[in-house]
Amino acid sequence: MRIPVINHSSHPLPEYQTPHAAGLDLRAHLTAPVTLGPLERALIPTGLSLEIPVGYEAQIRPRSGLALKHGIGLVNSPGTIDADYRGEVRVLLVNLSNEPFVVNDGERIAQLIVAKHETIAWQPVETLSETQRGAGGYGSTGR
Repeated sequence: MRIPVINHSSHPLPEYQTPHAAGLDLRAHLTAPVTLGPLERALIPTGLSLEIPVGYEAQIRPRSGLALKHGIGLVNSPGTIDADYRGEVRVLLVNLSNEPFVVNDGERIAQLIVAKHETIAWQPVETLSETQRGAGGYGSTGR
């Protein structure tokens, strides 16, 4: 799949880090480092604008290494970039650790995955089909 992209940063376009990786690493595009204190969040620019094809979305997901080593995640994970959005991709990072974390220009901060999605049409009904689980919610299926 070919995705039109504008790169306003001085960094290379996102790349797959291994041959079978699903996500491409996004890099921070900063004029100065950003320090995230414990439980602080910040919207980090990437310098990239994308043209996602209709019927697809780009998902922004955390990087597992940042999460494990530094407690850095995303506030809205996964974040969605819709096919009609043309602005800069920005990543809403959060520091879930007890230590400050510094985000530097060019640092890999998140992953981008492009995925197909369906558009639905609601079908109002009076009842839904029966299942073994039924209306059982959180924790209803046990451990």
